[in-house]
Amino acid sequence: MHLTTPLKTGDAIAHWQLGSVHEERYDVPDRTMEGKMDAFFFLTKDRNFIPHQYPCRTDFIAAFRGKAPKPVTSFAPTRVWLPFGSPRVDLSGFWFRATRVECWARTMVESPSDQVARVRFATCGGAFLEVNGRRVHELTRYQRNFEENVEVEISLQKGLNELRVWFADLCERDARYYFSLELLSGEGLSTAMPCPVDGNRAKAIEQLLEGMRFEKPFYGGGEVAVVFDQASDRDLGLHVEVRGDFMSTEGNATLDRRLPAGATRVSLADTSELPADFRHFDITLRDGDFVATRVLGVEICHLTDKPVPSDIQARAQTVLDHVAEHGERDMVAVLARLALGRGGPETDHIIESCLPIIGDCHDCADFLLVPLLWSRIAWPERIAPETRARMDDVILRFRYWMDEPGNDVMWYFSENHALLFHTACHLAGTLFPEETFRRSGRKGKEQAEIGRQRLLEWLTHFEACEMAEWNSAPYFPIDLKGLCALYALSPDKGIRERSGAAIRRLLEIMALSSHHGLMTASQGRSYEHTLRPGRTLELSGIMYLAYGKGWLGRRFHALPQLALCFAKHGLSIADSLASFADYNGDKAYEWRYRQGENGIASLYHFKSKDYALGSIAAYRWGEWGYQETILHLRLGNRPESQIWINHPGEVIHSGYGRPSYWGGCGTVPRAHQYRSLAVLDFNAHPTQPDFTHAWLPEAEMDEVIHLGDRILVRSGDGLCLLVASGVLKRVATGPTAGCEIRLPGHRGRWIVRLSDLKTEGSLAAFGRRFAGLSAQDRGDNAILLNDPDYGIVACGPDGIVQAGSERLDPKSWTLSGELTLYPEGASIALPSQSRPQKEHLKIA
Repeated sequence: MHLTTPLKTGDAIAHWQLGSVHEERYDVPDRTMEGKMDAFFFLTKDRNFIPHQYPCRTDFIAAFRGKAPKPVTSFAPTRVWLPFGSPRVDLSGFWFRATRVECWARTMVESPSDQVARVRFATCGGAFLEVNGRRVHELTRYQRNFEENVEVEISLQKGLNELRVWFADLCERDARYYFSLELLSGEGLSTAMPCPVDGNRAKAIEQLLEGMRFEKPFYGGGEVAVVFDQASDRDLGLHVEVRGDFMSTEGNATLDRRLPAGATRVSLADTSELPADFRHFDITLRDGDFVATRVLGVEICHLTDKPVPSDIQARAQTVLDHVAEHGERDMVAVLARLALGRGGPETDHIIESCLPIIGDCHDCADFLLVPLLWSRIAWPERIAPETRARMDDVILRFRYWMDEPGNDVMWYFSENHALLFHTACHLAGTLFPEETFRRSGRKGKEQAEIGRQRLLEWLTHFEACEMAEWNSAPYFPIDLKGLCALYALSPDKGIRERSGAAIRRLLEIMALSSHHGLMTASQGRSYEHTLRPGRTLELSGIMYLAYGKGWLGRRFHALPQLALCFAKHGLSIADSLASFADYNGDKAYEWRYRQGENGIASLYHFKSKDYALGSIAAYRWGEWGYQETILHLRLGNRPESQIWINHPGEVIHSGYGRPSYWGGCGTVPRAHQYRSLAVLDFNAHPTQPDFTHAWLPEAEMDEVIHLGDRILVRSGDGLCLLVASGVLKRVATGPTAGCEIRLPGHRGRWIVRLSDLKTEGSLAAFGRRFAGLSAQDRGDNAILLNDPDYGIVACGPDGIVQAGSERLDPKSWTLSGELTLYPEGASIALPSQSRPQKEHLKIA
């Protein structure tokens, strides 16, 4: 019995049986590495190839590159791969230690006659293709996360032909682990994947999963349910694994349900019964012996009616209690529990669960080590002696930088990781000045001084450049994790003072770039799980603590550390920033500023109480993207009323690509913004997905009007008009139904215009007044936008925007930035520029 799918030229052979992934740890002799923090590691122009290579990859290449693959496993089918639009069999993921993996895939191709077909065979890593038992081609470059492909002729006989693919690689951290087989020529072919039930029954399962989605794009209460486009004609088993992001240390929640015949909806659980934050749900349907899985993602929020304390000290206590009792069970929760005097067996158990991760130098172990050191330094008497002894052992044998011997794949090169390694080195050496650190062979006082010197260099770089991956929702907390530890614990007064200034600057950036307590700006690094949620992001918790506007989720990196800095270590921030973080004035303001080494990110932000729009100017137009979000906006007061526009880096939903479906851009668009008007011009590389799209969760908006190449949106009093260069298609089925708008084609232009009800009267009136909003291309490669209020806005090929007598030149923007109030157009001093600091900034 087979699940049969016709093939035409250009189609992927996409339905496969898979074996289990064989994994084995790949350790090599300990050695040192050379290198330093790289502020530009993500700026690779050729398919996002990262230039840094670990010793394990060097040894792996020597052992396997260019040599005939020798599988250690044989094929035994354990599951099926259904494509759901993806041309790849994609098992990408995250491995915290270097791990050699291999897997088999098998399918059938049915041919009406004997013929020679031609296919394009591609993989990251290594692979070979077998046709009817004969190995026809091998790919053995094994270059990390970099695709190798070849065109191959395959001889097919009349009837069924067995195709097998073996694919393998060394997985280090984030690993693209996939293969693809695309038909280039062949007549009358079909894929015929073997399955244990009638092919029509298997196809029905595929169609159900194809149209499956959550009933709502966000859950703050009530039933969490999945719905289907069509009803099943028989009772089906439904199994769910609920998991966090790849950094989560907690186990999966499991649910077993049924999809009855005739039903199109299944209730999974009440919101309160599921863990908070953005969660991935691996949903498996079973019909007899045929099972298939698809992944959906959604934010789960445990909303509360408790009022937000007006005093920051009271909010700090609320935060510590929340993290201690409701945070994910890791070292950050331990720190909060110890700070509140809640040591004991439960707290010790959490510590013990984290020690193997740190001791084995898993990637991102530095995220756990810094709060472990804080806990060990501040409250040793609240930890059981035997647990404390094991903590000390881990501290003394950790690898604190790449110049110490090791064989791990910890990421040393990004700004945030470098800060944590140097912070840990400085604090650990200070804790044990006369002990010998095993990897470096240095005494603790030497270790502390080396960490201190590296921190001085890091702080100097930060003060000159700030965040390399600007405005990044996942990286604000990581930087704050290190800076708060230094501010509270470093014996060096200069480091404490400079760390405090850096904390205040990061909180200032967050306030100015947020809309009612939620980040709304271009970001240098983003993921689906940091873009789609709002309330449960840690940034929301930080805004709650610092400014009294936000929500508290479950997973934290820095929040209790920041709370302790406010509550116990004298940290203070300008009172005036709260009015920016939750701006409710009658005017609007513009913020122009730069971040990154060499001012790589020229950033623009414009907001009123009813809307906010942020973008990046003159940034890498037309190059391969990484994880950058170029434009982001919010409307009204509802956190979920947000829109961003990107070119997907892959078509698989909830994948591990960098860029992914939502996180980043496959090709970086040209972008211009002038106040509440913006344009994005996409010209994607031909091998990338052939559409651009917008995240637009219609259920979270109050009004949405579709008008062919235009969409009008209202949330609260905020209004948005999207104008595209072609007809916009509303996605009506599958995971993003009702949340995604597509513009077909590799080339496409989007215009964004925001306004408010007070100005326009109604959404329909807004649409009529801006019916003539359009873009024209001028001969000198400028884009001319014709706006009813702003007149002709000329967007130059050098990034300069000219509107009347006003000229915006991104190259002139500064690190501290310039804040301007509208409609008056008066410049406003930033809190960090005010002298003295305690003076309050007033904008009303």
